[in-house]
Amino acid sequence: MTLQVDLPHLTSNGGTAVFVDVLMLAVSDLAESVWEYRFATLVTLQDQSVMGRGVVGFDLEDIDWGRSPRERAAAKDFVLRVLDLALRRHRWDELGYDPPFAEGYLRQYREMVEAFDPADAGRTSGTLPFPGPEEAAMAMCVRHRVLYAPAYWEPCVFCNASPC
Repeated sequence: MTLQVDLPHLTSNGGTAVFVDVLMLAVSDLAESVWEYRFATLVTLQDQSVMGRGVVGFDLEDIDWGRSPRERAAAKDFVLRVLDLALRRHRWDELGYDPPFAEGYLRQYREMVEAFDPADAGRTSGTLPFPGPEEAAMAMCVRHRVLYAPAYWEPCVFCNASPC
């Protein structure tokens, strides 16, 4: 279940950028555990301003959902909570633009995550491995109040899009 392939509207670079923006606002306010910060890192790695336009995306199967059923359930619940918070337009007023298709992207992705069984994850199909604990995005951009991953780059996705 690839982010860009399974969400037809996200085949555009702009759609992907919007999706990452609204996810970053939500994941930054919900992350508390190491796994959740690692997931935030995965979202930051979708920043086309750094990675290049059209070269981002990840499979749900590439995520390290955990070893036990309890860990996998907690991880999936977190991703669903992030999507639900984003669907409530959490902090969208801070975007500086209107994301008219973001709600549709989020609903489609939520359906994919809801239907996905983390126990079936192969963890080998992607080009980038799921970030390890030492790469967790635990730093916060003071200006935008979103997480970023210093192990990869210092600015947050919003600073990368238009330098502060």
